[in-house]
Amino acid sequence: MSDFPETVGTQVPSIRPTPPAPELPLVPDQLTPLHGWGRANASRAHVASIDSVAGAVSALRQAESGGYAARGVTPRGLGRSYGDAAQNAGGTALDLTTLNRILHVDAEADPPTVDVQAGVSLDKLMKALLPFGLWVPVLPGTRQVTIGGAIAADVHGKNHHTEGSFGNHVRSLRLLVADGRVLDLSPDSADPDDNAAFWATVGGMGLTGVVLSAVLELKRAETAYFSVDTDRTADLDELMTAMATGDENYTYSVAWFDAVSTGKHLGRAVLTRGRAAKLADLPAKLRPRALEFKAPSFGTIPAIFPNRLVNKATGKAFSEFWYRKAPKHRVGEIQNITQFFHPLDIVSEWNRLYGPNGFLQYQFVVPFGAEDTFARCVELIATSGHVSCLNVLKRFGAANPGPLSFPTPGWTLAVDLPIEPGLDRLCDRLDEQVLSVGGRIYLAKDSRLSAATFRQMYPRLDDFMAVRRRLDPNAVFTSDLARRLDLV
Repeated sequence: MSDFPETVGTQVPSIRPTPPAPELPLVPDQLTPLHGWGRANASRAHVASIDSVAGAVSALRQAESGGYAARGVTPRGLGRSYGDAAQNAGGTALDLTTLNRILHVDAEADPPTVDVQAGVSLDKLMKALLPFGLWVPVLPGTRQVTIGGAIAADVHGKNHHTEGSFGNHVRSLRLLVADGRVLDLSPDSADPDDNAAFWATVGGMGLTGVVLSAVLELKRAETAYFSVDTDRTADLDELMTAMATGDENYTYSVAWFDAVSTGKHLGRAVLTRGRAAKLADLPAKLRPRALEFKAPSFGTIPAIFPNRLVNKATGKAFSEFWYRKAPKHRVGEIQNITQFFHPLDIVSEWNRLYGPNGFLQYQFVVPFGAEDTFARCVELIATSGHVSCLNVLKRFGAANPGPLSFPTPGWTLAVDLPIEPGLDRLCDRLDEQVLSVGGRIYLAKDSRLSAATFRQMYPRLDDFMAVRRRLDPNAVFTSDLARRLDLV
């Protein structure tokens, strides 16, 4: 694309040989505190900023030869995993946010593709692509996620039931492995080892190596807007019935529901479903700027809020307001990307509202047919005394071949719970319910699951570990999460 912005370089060839390493050491001696988006379970690591393939190789070698080699190396992007997946106590963390070039766009291909370095954020990529009518096919609840992080967590969005997760749209990726080689991996590879390595990396939480870049399939878009239908439902049964009988008519579907109120209001919800808006769907005033990306910002939340700001009283007030402000039924409302996908991105560092203790996001999936168990989980949360205001319910479609990929057909719920005494007991009870029907917890959100429970939830763990041991027999790539879940 000759008129693409200056962020786009030329197509790079496949990389096989080990690049020369720069002479200057990249891994500093000092330790830097790191935490996940939940702002709990912080630890300190040697953080190396990586802006090239050669730099990544050099940092890897330096970490292996340094006094902190025993603590290994973990890749890190923008720190949006909620728990300890991108932390490495006493070891090295490779900050990949400066490995952030868009290398090549092929807008003429069917489907279009983009070759992009791992440190590029979805925010940057969307802003570069949308003026040319190109769209990222899967978006999580924030744009502030790197491409490498999106692959490592195999992120999903409101359209999993129609489009699958992020890994479904990765055509190939370049992976730096422990011995310094850079592998070109593809889901279509005829080599079964390469194919297995690709899918172990998708959802593998950075434990197979460092994703350096990837080729992604894109979608075409007429506008940067969405046609959205909204319905208010009175309780959990009405909500789940509406989703089960109507989601197939929409590309995107998500529900916020009340997990504070009990009794007849348990699970009352605001259900929003939509599809990409065509140019003809827009009012006349929006059509001249149909592909304009509106990303307003209301500033940054300061680090001044105490613990327990989110409590029973504030939770009830917020839930009542959020439910009542939504229309009972509205069809065809035109919403921009921020309104429909990323309302929380309007305010930076919103996680500080939970105070110094931070919070835990508990996200699980249970299979279709386990609706009674799902309802018991919701009731456990609502009657526990622990308060969650930000509650998201979606339906997952078919799983992909990733052995640690989270999405599997069923109902998925995410709740944000302030860190308070007794929260561990609630989560243990939820684990029991989820496990009893063959469900699982999302590793990108987790910060407290036990190794034994994790193994039961992910029956293909041995497949993942076989690839991990082949690519990294000495467990050079590790993290706080890996040690907690006995993946070293």
